[in-house]
Amino acid sequence: MNKKKFNGSFSCKKDIGKVRVTNEDETKVLINSAGNVLLMVADGMGGHNKGDYASKETIEIISQTFKDKKGFLSLFDAVSWLKKITKLANNRIYKIQDEDLMYKGMGTTLSLVLIYKNKLISLSCGDSRTYWVKDGKLMQISEDQTYVNFLLKSGQITKEEALVHPERHVLTNAIGLFPSISIDIKILKYNGETVFLCSDGLYNNVSEKDILNILNTNLNTEEKVESLINLGNFNGGSDNMSIALWESLDD
Repeated sequence: MNKKKFNGSFSCKKDIGKVRVTNEDETKVLINSAGNVLLMVADGMGGHNKGDYASKETIEIISQTFKDKKGFLSLFDAVSWLKKITKLANNRIYKIQDEDLMYKGMGTTLSLVLIYKNKLISLSCGDSRTYWVKDGKLMQISEDQTYVNFLLKSGQITKEEALVHPERHVLTNAIGLFPSISIDIKILKYNGETVFLCSDGLYNNVSEKDILNILNTNLNTEEKVESLINLGNFNGGSDNMSIALWESLDD
């Protein structure tokens, strides 16, 4: 088995955009002592003091346990940990709503990638997205858990109709909405590809073509993230935007 650690550079940033009065997005990138890389983006919902709390609390719960964990015994152990910690975050966000009515209706999306040895483990809940650059193309790994994507997959609407559908922001899944959580996990072979996570505020304001163009520039990782945020704001900044970017330095 390939037990190689991937060296690389990373950057993450969130931005309020040009329209919203609060920022309900959260993002973080961490590397533990074993060299495992964890990227996360969360987009909170439920309004001021609710959506921002849900996203921050979810990221914090996962971050703290990742920092405490010195590594994983196996791929099975890594996947089991992801499932367990996501359920823990869901229980926490759901329980708070029962304890304090002010927080009723809050939740958050979560896009997460764990790079473990030569595997990329993608976990998603909601409509924040995970991409990687494979064979020169920007490819979406995660699947949008939205009502409109359901309509699209079932052939009830076209891709063009989905882009302008009035209910395109309606989620079918998110952390904290239900007592139990449904998560989508994908395990892919990893060979040092660029990994890119973002909330819908970014991909609704910046096309996938422009995202790839910026990722392909000679800018450093931090400058690429900054350029993407700037372009999102230039194109309207209609929502909060958050990004987590990992670029391997290995050949």
